[in-house]
Amino acid sequence: MENAYYVYMLRCMNESIYTGITNDIERRMMEHFSKDKKCAKYTATHTAKKLEAFWKTENRQLASKLEFYIKSLTRLQKEKLIENSENLEKFLGNKIEVNMYERCKLRDADYTKEVC
Repeated sequence: MENAYYVYMLRCMNESIYTGITNDIERRMMEHFSKDKKCAKYTATHTAKKLEAFWKTENRQLASKLEFYIKSLTRLQKEKLIENSENLEKFLGNKIEVNMYERCKLRDADYTKEVC
C-alpha cells in the first residue's frame, strides 16, 4: 500500500491508552516517545510507554473512521482489542468494514518496525 495510513494504540505511563493515526508510523512513534514538539498534546503530558497495537489501511478516511470508533470504546473493550485482533469484528463489525484494516504485528520491543 503506497499511501497507507495507520491507526495505533499507545499505552502511557499512567496506563491510559492513546489512539491516533499517521501515514508514517516510524516518524510518529519517534515524536511520541521523544516528546518531540510535534507529539500529541496528550502524550506531551502523559508519557508514552509502549505501542500496543496498530492497523494498516489504504487511506486517511478509513484510518480516521477506525480511530473514531476505537476512541468510542470503553477501556475494557480497548484492552480486549489489544489482546486479540478478532475483537475488532466483535466490537466494531456493525460500524466499519473490518476487512479494510490489517493488524500489524509488533517485532520484539521495536515499535518502529512493522510486520504486515
